[in-house]
Amino acid sequence: MIVGAGISGLYQLYKLRNLGLTTRVYEAGDDVGGTWYWNRYPGLRCDISSMLYSYSFSPELEQEWNWTEKYATQPEILRYVNHVADRFDLRKDITFSTRVVSAVYDEVNKLWQVTTDTGEVVETQFLIMATGVLSAPKKPDIAGIEKFRGSTYHTAQWPREDVDFAGKRLAVIGTGSSGVQSIPILAQRAADMTVFQRTPCFTIPAGHRPLTEKEVADMKANYQEFHKLQHKSRTGVLMEPPSKSALEVTEEERNAAFQAAYETGCIFAIGNTFHDIRINKAANEMAAEFLRQKIQSVVRDPEVAESLSPRTFPYGTKRICLDTKYYETFNLPHVHLVDLRKTPLVEITETGVRTSEKEYEVDAIVFATGFDAITGALTRIDIQGKGGVSLKHKWAEQGPRSYISMAISGFPNLFVVTGPLGPGVFSVMTMAIEHDVNWITDCIRYLREQSIAEIEAMAEAEDEWAEFVVSAANKTLFPLANSWYMGANVPNKPRGFMAYVGGFAEYKQKCDEVAQKGYEGFAMLSPIL
Repeated sequence: MIVGAGISGLYQLYKLRNLGLTTRVYEAGDDVGGTWYWNRYPGLRCDISSMLYSYSFSPELEQEWNWTEKYATQPEILRYVNHVADRFDLRKDITFSTRVVSAVYDEVNKLWQVTTDTGEVVETQFLIMATGVLSAPKKPDIAGIEKFRGSTYHTAQWPREDVDFAGKRLAVIGTGSSGVQSIPILAQRAADMTVFQRTPCFTIPAGHRPLTEKEVADMKANYQEFHKLQHKSRTGVLMEPPSKSALEVTEEERNAAFQAAYETGCIFAIGNTFHDIRINKAANEMAAEFLRQKIQSVVRDPEVAESLSPRTFPYGTKRICLDTKYYETFNLPHVHLVDLRKTPLVEITETGVRTSEKEYEVDAIVFATGFDAITGALTRIDIQGKGGVSLKHKWAEQGPRSYISMAISGFPNLFVVTGPLGPGVFSVMTMAIEHDVNWITDCIRYLREQSIAEIEAMAEAEDEWAEFVVSAANKTLFPLANSWYMGANVPNKPRGFMAYVGGFAEYKQKCDEVAQKGYEGFAMLSPIL
């Protein structure tokens, strides 16, 4: 059984079906798409190049599908996912409009008992969570929301129909990726717009444009070789590893490197200009100041420009955003910025938003408050492993833990695609998904061939992996930011760095070694008689 019919769930279904296993997918939405089904706010695009953000398992699929833009829009990505579902006839094994509410492991029969919101109870030997890393919307933690008499929207739960903001006074709360992408579009539609910002982010121009026929043809001619190189890379975006320190070059050379990276419109590029951007505060500050100067060169009001300039965390330690005329938007006379660090948000009232300074009357509010990332989609399901221990309780005590991100001690026969303590959020997500699905499928194949009914990550292996992930993070500047990588954006969420920053290639090598050594770090129990 697979939970989720997004990019990971569909590919996992395809792979398990080819193993000849009876497989069922349960999906809360009424169609495929996952993140790209639920998120449809204005301006939404992928922040990875379209031709990289696609499946590699089928050369025929790669050749027949034509991406149209450098960074695909949500509608185009959703069309692609639907095309894949239809091309490989995947819908027949998916139960839509059905949310999994609990999963309890039966230790005697070595089966998961899964209950849905329709009351259906399903037994399955293997339970695979393909629920995604950014799929559990974070509800706004603001007093008084229920009082507001106007309309409210969340970027992660946007209506399917167009929302008309013409003539409306609009408030947008949040300036992470969804805010950065939607604010320029919403500003074109609203009569007046006030943006409430708690923490500014680093964002660079995406440089959206149509793909040329030559670009598409060249990639299609070299896809297979490209994928081989991807798997040897840190992120899946091919870049020459830097050899110099930002501190050893002249200011002119340094700024030229930053400018060249800036113009690529790639979220990984500036961090790849010098080898110490991620690990040295002084080098990092040089990159940060370069970007702050860019902001101040665009935004005409010096006070607004300063409010939009990040100064409380190192560059790259929060998700870098791609934008289209984000900073230019704040030059428009009907767009206003409220810096919540200076005047904290107090409550939502019947007629608007009140800060410590004043009340802003609005007709509608957009909450761009992001997600309970990486673990939220898992802990919102009542998952109980051996001894009735709940996954939520385990992680509340220890922080998010896993073994090679795909397995959890105490939860036999449960696999997670791009789970916590993996490199997915720091790499091309489709590449990370395909890797995990392939590894899980190979593991299940091995268990079937060896007539083994149960596999479980050992507690010691899980502890060692968690320590390894933390050690890798502590060599960088990442722990210095209160980011969603740390769970810091969700009140009362257990803190702990939730991703592996050592790079995809190193992670893949570790996973390969685990499998080659007969699934080292796993206990395989109860052979089928």
